Amino acid sequence: MIQRIAEAKLRLLADTFKVVALTGPRQSGKTTLCKAVFPDKPYVSLENPDTRSFASQDPRGFLASYPDGAVLDEVQRTPDLFSYLQEVVDNGKQKGEFILTGSNNFLLQQSISQSLAGRVAHLFLLPLSVAELATADLLLAADDDLMLTGFYPPVYDQHIPAPDWSQNYIRTYVERDVRQIKNITDLLVFERFMALLAGRCGQELNLSALAVEAGVDAKTVQSWIGILESSFIIYLLKPHFRNFNKTVVKRPKLYFYDTALVCSLLRITQLEHIRSHPLRGAIFENMVVSDLVKQRTNAGLPVNLFFWRDKTGHEVDIIVDEAGVLLPIEIKSGQTIHAEFFKNITYWQALSNTHRAYILYAGQQTQQRSNGITVRNWREMVPDSTN
Repeated sequence: MIQRIAEAKLRLLADTFKVVALTGPRQSGKTTLCKAVFPDKPYVSLENPDTRSFASQDPRGFLASYPDGAVLDEVQRTPDLFSYLQEVVDNGKQKGEFILTGSNNFLLQQSISQSLAGRVAHLFLLPLSVAELATADLLLAADDDLMLTGFYPPVYDQHIPAPDWSQNYIRTYVERDVRQIKNITDLLVFERFMALLAGRCGQELNLSALAVEAGVDAKTVQSWIGILESSFIIYLLKPHFRNFNKTVVKRPKLYFYDTALVCSLLRITQLEHIRSHPLRGAIFENMVVSDLVKQRTNAGLPVNLFFWRDKTGHEVDIIVDEAGVLLPIEIKSGQTIHAEFFKNITYWQALSNTHRAYILYAGQQTQQRSNGITVRNWREMVPDSTN
C-alpha cells in the first residue's frame, strides 16, 4: 500500500469523533486506506445490491449487525440509513464507531446534513500527490509521462496502462454515477461536454459560451458543472477579490483533479501527442494546481488557494491566502528561465506591496532573486505562505 498523507488526520479524527466521513473520487484509495487504518472493523460495501437492500429495508437490523461499528462504503447509496445511524451514534460513546465513505460529495453531504449534522468529522481523499508517489519511489521522472499517467492509485498498484484505465473510468463514471445523481438522457452529449471542459482546463469558466458550444441551455451547463464538481472530476479555483483598486474577474477557473482524464478526453494517448499538443502548457498548469490542492486536502486542511486577474489581462496563477498573508505563485511549463516568467509577478508585487513570491517551472535550476522571487522546480512546491 502507498502511504497516504491523509492517514494521520484520519486516525486523529477517529479518536475524536464518533463518525468520520471520508469522501473523494472513485478509485482514489478510500477503501484501501480505511482497511489499513481500521483492520478490525467490518468492511461493508453498499454497492452490493443485497447489502444495500438489507440496509434500506431493515436499517435497524442492519446496524445491529455491527455493534462495534463498521466501515460503510458508498453509504450515499442508502440515504434513509442516516436517520437510524443518528440514533445509534447518539446512544453510544465509542469514538470512531462508524467510518463512512462516499464518492459523491453532494449526495453524502445532503444525507449528513439532514441527520448527522454536528456529529461527523469530514476528510477528503484525492488521488495520489507528488509527495506520496515520491515517498513510494513511484514518481515518474518526466513531466510529460506524469501528465499522461495521472495520479490515480490503480494505475500504479495494478500497473494498468493509463490511457486504458482513464477511458474506462470516464465511461463507467458517465454511464453509472451520473445517472445516480441525475437522470441525464443523452449520455453522449454529456461526454462531449466533458471533452469541451478538458479543452478549457486552466481557463475561466464561461457558462454561456459552453452552453452555445454544447448545444444546451446555461442552466443545464450549470447543473452538469455541479455534478462534475461534487463527484471530484473538476475543481473550480475561485478568484481572489482583493483588487488593489483594480477591476478583477469574478468567474472561477476550471481544472480537473487528474490530468490523465484531461488527456483521455482530448484523445491524447501517447507521449508524442502531449509533447506537441497546443494545450500542453495548460495541462502542465492543471497538474501543478491540482497537486497544490492535494497538499491541503489530503492533510485535512482547508484549501486556501485562489487566482488573481484584472480586466486588463494581468494574472497570477495562484494566490495562497494564509490568514490574510498573501503569497503569489506563477506556473510555467518551460524548462529555461527567461524574463517573461517575471512579468505578472512583478506587476502584482508592485500593486500589493508583497515581497515574497514563487515561480514554479519545469526546469531544474533554482534561483533566489533580490526582489524576493524564488524560482524552483515545481516538484519542490511551497505548501503555504509561511514556508
